[in-house]
Amino acid sequence: MPQVYKIKIAGQAGQGIKSSGLTLSRFAVKSGFNIYNYFEYPSLIRGGHNVMQINISQDEVLGPSIYCDLLIALNQESIHKHKNSMSKDSFVIYDSDSKIRTDVLPEFVKLLPVPLSKLAHEAGGQDLLINMVALGAAAYVMEGDLNLLKQLVSEEYADKPEILKADIEAIDKGYDYAHELYKDLNHSIFKLSIGNKHPEPKMILNGADSVSLAAISAGVQFAAIYPMSPISGIMSNLAKYQKDFKFIFKQPEDEISAITMAIGASFAGARSLTATSGGGFCLMTEGLGLAGITETPLVLILGMRPGPATGLPTWSSQGDLQFVLHAHQDEFPRIVLAAGDLVEAFNQTMEAFYLADKYQTPVVVLVDKNINEHEQSVNKFDISAYKIDRGKLETEINPEYKRYALTPDGISPRAFPGSGNFFVANSDEHNETGFSNEEIDNRNSQMKKRMSKLELCKNKNMPDPEVYGPSNADLTIVSFGSNKGSILQAIKYYSNVNYLHLTWMNPFPAEKVKQILENANSTMVVEANYSGQLANLIHQETGFEITDKLLKFDGRPFFVEEIEDEIIKRLKGLNL
Repeated sequence: MPQVYKIKIAGQAGQGIKSSGLTLSRFAVKSGFNIYNYFEYPSLIRGGHNVMQINISQDEVLGPSIYCDLLIALNQESIHKHKNSMSKDSFVIYDSDSKIRTDVLPEFVKLLPVPLSKLAHEAGGQDLLINMVALGAAAYVMEGDLNLLKQLVSEEYADKPEILKADIEAIDKGYDYAHELYKDLNHSIFKLSIGNKHPEPKMILNGADSVSLAAISAGVQFAAIYPMSPISGIMSNLAKYQKDFKFIFKQPEDEISAITMAIGASFAGARSLTATSGGGFCLMTEGLGLAGITETPLVLILGMRPGPATGLPTWSSQGDLQFVLHAHQDEFPRIVLAAGDLVEAFNQTMEAFYLADKYQTPVVVLVDKNINEHEQSVNKFDISAYKIDRGKLETEINPEYKRYALTPDGISPRAFPGSGNFFVANSDEHNETGFSNEEIDNRNSQMKKRMSKLELCKNKNMPDPEVYGPSNADLTIVSFGSNKGSILQAIKYYSNVNYLHLTWMNPFPAEKVKQILENANSTMVVEANYSGQLANLIHQETGFEITDKLLKFDGRPFFVEEIEDEIIKRLKGLNL
């Protein structure tokens, strides 16, 4: 199995951690490798420690890791914070001019002192170029193609010739210095030179990019989003491309306005989207119920982060599952999907527009912060099979038109303003034409009509949950969301462990899940929340109780090594 080589770039905010990390990622992908990027930053407007880990392999890389093989430490804090995450035979590139103490590092770490500050000043950029000098040094010790690295930087800064000149000089100085001092370096270090010289083109995206591309591909016509981590990237993308793809983006004054604007646009006939995090969703819940009772299609992207209240604004969580399933008073049909990676985020967002139009109801797509902000190399998305279907539309004038007509499948014909078909839409219970009506028979019939759409969706559109690994396993792991990547990366090394990945939360595939779990030899649920919300949902829907729970709620995702350690413990407990 191909090695996964792990690089961390760490330093103070403002030292270009993210930009240099992305350049290194593109460098690896252009050299014929796959990447997975994990980025940590504090909840500060300015300052604080930032770290980006780039996992590189000839095989697909699916999840983040605790350990690293090469640490590029741009300050002393980086040494202290990551000293315990160094793998055997690892390397550290650090600034030998900054009096950085390295005696705290494990003895097995190989030190690569480079005068980053001195070389940055010689390149004319003072400390701003430290990251570029470090990139040049890293390119040498990784046996990368220097000309390719400089080509990528040239593409990035083609419109800023003065910056580009200084960057290229800094890269050259870092590379030349490393070449002079470390030409006899132990060749156990990773070699980009062994990559595919003519790799298939790949995209480097994060989840926000995937969701944005999916919305555009699905024909979004209106989006209203108030900025809130971790969905601000979706907002930025849609704002940037609205003119190119001829849709309207609006940044309103708050989340209440965002959802009501999206509902209004959908009522008028536009495919509409809004996005938020848990705190913003709190404000949106009244609007969610309005979409439910007026049977107005709506796509809502929820980026999960830790709470309560402000919580950990720049970290990841899966604590909003039960909230989304039960938000707003009383009951109405809502479809809730949960993406496990960038590709699922793309596909589910596209599907959400189709489902919202077909069933005339809100569709929520859950993407935790780890999905929204981690980056991964993926193949180009294929949308050739996707057809825009607006569902049951009454496009001709119908004197007998009833917006909320009682139909056998629970879906009433929908008309847009201007079609010549008139009706009332309000937040009260209503009769078939939309007028408020509080009679018993009417309430019962309208309520049953709305709720029956979930059963239809379950039978017509909900796929079976996917099981990865052998059909008969000693241990079955159950999870959802971005835990998928770390779990799949971990079980590659075990032929007796499989993984049940759940993407539909409402409606829920109860019968199939129950069958899989009852046939499992042993089960473990993996969740990034305190109470095991997915396990509780499974128990509620199937009666099957998963007692073995691996829970994490510190804002960090599950790392591959954590999953591996837990698998070993459980297999030992089974005497395997």
